[in-house]
This record gives sequence, structure tokens and C-alpha cells, in this order.
Amino acid sequence: MSADHLHHHDHDSTEEMSFDDKLAKLLSHWIKHNENHAINYRNWSEKAKRNGKDEAAALLEAAADMSLAVNEKFEAALAGLDIA
Repeated sequence: MSADHLHHHDHDSTEEMSFDDKLAKLLSHWIKHNENHAINYRNWSEKAKRNGKDEAAALLEAAADMSLAVNEKFEAALAGLDIA
């Protein structure tokens, strides 16, 4: 994933989907998106450590953990939709 990727998504383009289906699709997308960011943050944390930037490395690790903590909320929301 490039550092300059955009976060604009046309989330309203699936008007034919039910609200629950659309929300489930969005939550699944956001979970994957956050997982990708967490991987990227951890990779850069390792690079920062190797370059003597320990404080930046620790902050990037914390950001990765935060992204995955947000995913726990998204996963709970997805589980609560009761979509077959």
C-alpha cells in the first residue's frame, strides 16, 4: 500500500443493497483496511528501530495496536448485525 493512497470511497454507490448488507460490507472493508495499516505501521516501526528512532518506533507500534483495537469494535458491530 502506497503512502499516498486515498481514503475516499463512494460508500453510497450500492443503493440496491439493504442497509444491513451495506453496513456489513463497510465494516468488513474497514477491518481489512485497518489490518493493512497496522501491518504498515509495524513495518515502519521496525525500520525506525533499526535507524535509532526508538520513540517513533514505539509510537508506531502503539498506532498499530490502536488500529487493531478499533477493529475489535468493528468486529463486534459486524457480529451484532445477525446477517445470515
